[in-house]
Amino acid sequence: MPSAPLPVRDGLNPTRLRLPADSVDATVLEHLVDRFPDDADRLREKVVAGEVVDGDGVPITPETPCRAHMFVYLYRDPPWEPRVPFEVDVLHRDEDLLVVDKPHFLASTPRGRHVVESALVRLRRDLDLPELTPAHRLDRVTAGVLLFTIRPRVRRAYQELFAQRSVVKEYEAVAGFDPRLTMPTTVRSRIVKPDGELRCVEVAGEPNAETLIELIEARDRLARYRLLPRTGKMHQLRVHLNSLGIPIVGDSFYPTLHDVAPEDYSNPLQLLARSLSFVDPISGEPRTFTSRRRLAAWI
Repeated sequence: MPSAPLPVRDGLNPTRLRLPADSVDATVLEHLVDRFPDDADRLREKVVAGEVVDGDGVPITPETPCRAHMFVYLYRDPPWEPRVPFEVDVLHRDEDLLVVDKPHFLASTPRGRHVVESALVRLRRDLDLPELTPAHRLDRVTAGVLLFTIRPRVRRAYQELFAQRSVVKEYEAVAGFDPRLTMPTTVRSRIVKPDGELRCVEVAGEPNAETLIELIEARDRLARYRLLPRTGKMHQLRVHLNSLGIPIVGDSFYPTLHDVAPEDYSNPLQLLARSLSFVDPISGEPRTFTSRRRLAAWI
């Protein structure tokens, strides 16, 4: 992927658009207006101001011809978002890494309706770290340890740790308790996400997801579990606990899909990324970062 010719601005990367081969528009501006009619006036303003550029960083003018597969970069105006009323706590910072304790309900990175209200954008703005980049991600509803790189030149080394599964991830969950289940147990299954569906499902076939589940303690109908995923499929921990008949407390997806308003913070998913452990690819030293958070259902 070509690098963006525009820098991060106010915590946000520029938007990259690739012009189609079959466009009937004569100019780039005409194509942008046809593609985003609701933003037509602002797009014209941005082009006139020289804020829309091509892949070489050359400003687009109202007369710039529309060419097939041309890359165009611009800053989109982010929509207003209500602030997620929870803070990101810094666990560690050095010249290469920023490790934080993400709260429930805050997205890791801009996605969908959560753009400005994401850990990445908040941290870039609050700490003046425009090159900050996530080495991995957590679901919006999952709290816990999240690692970012600060300097671009070390980014790949840390991201590859996660891609190669060289990071030991430990999670904690509060879920149902079934004394008939033998613990610890390892769950292996094939998890897929059907097109157009919000939830993942387990299907027949070669397993692509594996989780070691250990019981920490139990009381009444609930228990606290240590979860050690050996793969990283979408919703893996939630699906595997649900498959055992012990869904995670506060899960609005499994076993039943519930419609929860985005600003309803009353019942957080009781899932916490407790720690990350790895051998540092730069120094060669072992490192462990641990969350200071506690799951509300077990306080």
